[in-house]
Amino acid sequence: MKLYNSYTQTIEELKPIEEGKVSMYVCGPTVYNYPHIGNVRPIIVFDTLKKTLEAQGMDVLYASNYTDVDDKIINTAIEKGVSEQEITTQFIEAYDQTRADLNADQPDVAPKVTETMDAIIRFIDQLIQKGAAYQVDGDVYYRVDSNSLYGELSHQKVEDLMVGARIDENTKKENPLDFTLWKETDRGIQWDSPWSKGRPGWHTECVVMINDVFQKPLIDIHGGGLDLKFPHHENEIAQCESLHHTHLANIWVHNGMINIDGIKMSKSLGNVWWAKDLIAMYGENVIRWVMISAHYRAPLNLNEKAFESAQKELAKIENAYRQGQVKVQIANEEEEPKELDQTLWNPFIEALNDDLNTPNAITALLECVKKINQLQRQKEIDVKALNDALFTLEKMLTVLGIKLPTIHLSQEDKELYRSWRNAVQEKDFEHADLYRARLQEQGIL
Repeated sequence: MKLYNSYTQTIEELKPIEEGKVSMYVCGPTVYNYPHIGNVRPIIVFDTLKKTLEAQGMDVLYASNYTDVDDKIINTAIEKGVSEQEITTQFIEAYDQTRADLNADQPDVAPKVTETMDAIIRFIDQLIQKGAAYQVDGDVYYRVDSNSLYGELSHQKVEDLMVGARIDENTKKENPLDFTLWKETDRGIQWDSPWSKGRPGWHTECVVMINDVFQKPLIDIHGGGLDLKFPHHENEIAQCESLHHTHLANIWVHNGMINIDGIKMSKSLGNVWWAKDLIAMYGENVIRWVMISAHYRAPLNLNEKAFESAQKELAKIENAYRQGQVKVQIANEEEEPKELDQTLWNPFIEALNDDLNTPNAITALLECVKKINQLQRQKEIDVKALNDALFTLEKMLTVLGIKLPTIHLSQEDKELYRSWRNAVQEKDFEHADLYRARLQEQGIL
């Protein structure tokens, strides 16, 4: 497996720290609302990456957090007159449901900020002791000047960031680029700390949760949306460098952003598409197909035409799969052992191993569908070859998170199918139409 590493800006071979095992962390959502289609892209991208690795025998420990402490959560709770926990519980459940609805595996570990508070406070205290952070009144800030490597992920120089920085009204900071590790507050949920009653800064939470989950300061893959690269991921690395002298992950993977009809999705523009609405309208397979139709690093433009095109492509795949299953079961009374057709499988997995190139993987999958259709049209069907091609297609679809219905023909179904074929051959179109209608009702044709 080779992946584009945002840290080095090159495509690199994934070399797990522990042979045969991959540690992967993906920044999760701040849970104050339902997931929108922008939240869906990383869910699908990193689920596909996980499934690709697992298909090749890798043991993946996949963690993705829930940020359940944030001003947006507090504001929503105040607006609705409920506790923050009621808000976060509701929307964590909504995200879990969206994952399930999208055929995505739930993370092996889904840490929450509220459950990691003691470790966060200890971490901040260690940064202060190292001289990488400082306290002003009840607040604590990370000292950017203490880290000569700051900007290494986003490939920006501190001097350039300073020039581009807006005037900071916070006169407590030594440097306008210094960021908050702990904020004193009397509004919303708070915790006691050595500095004040307050809550942590966003950039510290993920670092601590990674250390807490994986019990080590360096993991194989850290992922998230491109919008998190700076400052969130940059600031994660800075803290980890200061304390552990590592850049947190060997490979940093960022998915591209989503536009709606060529325009950036934004609540202010009123063009936010909610995941649950799209799933209800088009179904999970179509959503996943649209998402993997573009390379994960590329921006993805969504419109109705994209979803309609995906529906048509999937219908062709499902038809070939369904008809292939029927032909095999009609020709075979006993189920035969299935094997991967390596001539079909290898181009598919090679495409995914090439920086998760899902468009090329789709091309390989469509070649498999083409072969299934060709085998079905033969006068004398090679049942073994057809069965293996169907099995290979199933494995491809599993990796891509697409679920198609399987057909299990009863003896009565088989007799009905044979009656239909005989009526067609004998040009008894009246009965053929009747048999065909019954087969269609049962989803066999």
